[in-house]
Amino acid sequence: MKSSQRPIREIISIAAGHLTHDFYSAFLAPLLPTIMDSLAINLTTAGILTSIAQIPSILNPLVGYLADKKGAKYFVIFAPALTATFMSSIGLAFSFTSLAVLLFLSGISSTFFHASSPSLVASASKDRKGFGLSLFMAGGGIGRSLGPVIIVWAVGLWGLPGIYRLMFIGWAVSIVLLIQFRKTSLRLEPSGSLRGDFHLFRKFFLPLALVLIFRSALITSLSTYLPVFMVSSGAPLWLAGASLSILEIAGVSGALLLGPASDRIGRTRVINVSMVVSAALIPILLGVESWLAFPILALLGFFSISTGTIFMALVQDNFQDHPATGNSIFILISFLSNALMLVVIGFLGDRLGLRTAYLISAGTSLLSIPAMKLLPSQHSQDHIERIR
Repeated sequence: MKSSQRPIREIISIAAGHLTHDFYSAFLAPLLPTIMDSLAINLTTAGILTSIAQIPSILNPLVGYLADKKGAKYFVIFAPALTATFMSSIGLAFSFTSLAVLLFLSGISSTFFHASSPSLVASASKDRKGFGLSLFMAGGGIGRSLGPVIIVWAVGLWGLPGIYRLMFIGWAVSIVLLIQFRKTSLRLEPSGSLRGDFHLFRKFFLPLALVLIFRSALITSLSTYLPVFMVSSGAPLWLAGASLSILEIAGVSGALLLGPASDRIGRTRVINVSMVVSAALIPILLGVESWLAFPILALLGFFSISTGTIFMALVQDNFQDHPATGNSIFILISFLSNALMLVVIGFLGDRLGLRTAYLISAGTSLLSIPAMKLLPSQHSQDHIERIR
């Protein structure tokens, strides 16, 4: 294979690993209504349960540092198999505690994969990070869109305890990745001192944390509580699972189109427009019923879910000397923001109803737009690079 074709091959392979990994990560949300009934838990407890899978995200900076220094090959190769094992075993969990342990272990595997892989993709993409990361994020989006449909089908076929059979797909993918990358280092070559660049991390990530918290209000209400909302509105479980798939498939389309667009017209501009459109669509979604919700969900997925790609490209633009470390901090903040908002939205849903919680989440997400102005401008970042 020509050397010019190698980067795109690596991007596609890592994207395939992302597809497989996130396919299994998507099992929990469509099963929440069933789990809530079987374990007799409320929305707040379900939010806590979901947040447990994100606790290992506190390890992201350490994992990113190791990926920058030692290489990320085995993080990327084995994570799909590990996540497949843990998530396919949740049907065997007999209590809140046992399910929480499986989700926690799955979160560790997810941390190793997500802290390492995007920086490798960005490195292979060179000056087209929006394009490369859009392919990578599209892989994850496809996985998250297939996961709800397949898991609902599998439960109908084998029952909840029988979904362990699905884990073997993840094992097979990890074996293929191991064979493909056995002679490839998948190692980054960071330059500069991490300690010397600490002030840049602080200047960028403190305001970004505020942006991501506001954004997470909308994202978590859609990605986690949508099946519960639809089932409580009278929709069958399969239709609730399909709604998540539509959301994620549309997010794939958004990533593939808006990611490259952000290379040309700017990351901030695309993010701001996307958040305004997403917030405006929530009241419309609440005002329609059954199948009429699907085109609204498609638009929501296109504009809201896809912004994750652009945020990731924004981080890679600003931390080219420490790409994995920068990405890992971004993932840490994203996961913690999501974990916080899972509990907040669940609490609001219990007290005020999910419909009101959705409206509050839409209004909160708009606060991300003024918060974006606190980020360092790209002009100042270019000036820093010239000084170096």
